[in-house]
Amino acid sequence: MKLVLFDCDGTLVNSGGVIHRCMAETFANAGLRLPELNETQEIIGLTLNLAISQISGIPMGAEVEYLTEQYKLQFRKIRLEADFDEPLYDGIAELIDGLAQQDDILLGLVTGKSRRGVISVMERHSFEPHFLVSRCADDCPSKPHPAMVLECCHETGCDVSQTFVIGDTTYDMMMAGSAGATAIGVNWGYHKPERLSEAGAAAILQHPSDLLAQLAR
Repeated sequence: MKLVLFDCDGTLVNSGGVIHRCMAETFANAGLRLPELNETQEIIGLTLNLAISQISGIPMGAEVEYLTEQYKLQFRKIRLEADFDEPLYDGIAELIDGLAQQDDILLGLVTGKSRRGVISVMERHSFEPHFLVSRCADDCPSKPHPAMVLECCHETGCDVSQTFVIGDTTYDMMMAGSAGATAIGVNWGYHKPERLSEAGAAAILQHPSDLLAQLAR
């Protein structure tokens, strides 16, 4: 059996705009310097409190935890807006449907989102039947710590040598490498492909359908 673990933001869904808007509103309300879009994109994938600490320069502690809770409140408010959307990248729906039909492949999710965020994405895109396992910010240390991958392997009984992590950031690639899994990058996310290669990606997907050939090797 092969275990294929997908990152979410920047890999399955294009949520960078929503995340940046929420981060900017949180910082504005706190009287902090507003982050640039590229600064927000740099920290997507990290657990939220670590991401906020990194982007703001504020050490981990009470102030960061306050900002983290304010970000969560902002995101919940934005999620209720009529035009809220975290759209799938082109070709992702077809890829997931195709992989789910293969008897020798199990699908999982490893993400810096909260459990609430995971449920929202799963329900919005009807992914619940396809993903057997998931780990998120509420379950494990932040990427690039290998816990998310290792716990998914343990839960499914899959060997880490037959596990693939698909992601768009260096954090995903480093997490996979630390766990002993195969890291595969994508070129449509938030970190540049050359950075993914330097961080340990065995391959860079140009389109979601390219993953099929990688898994067949």
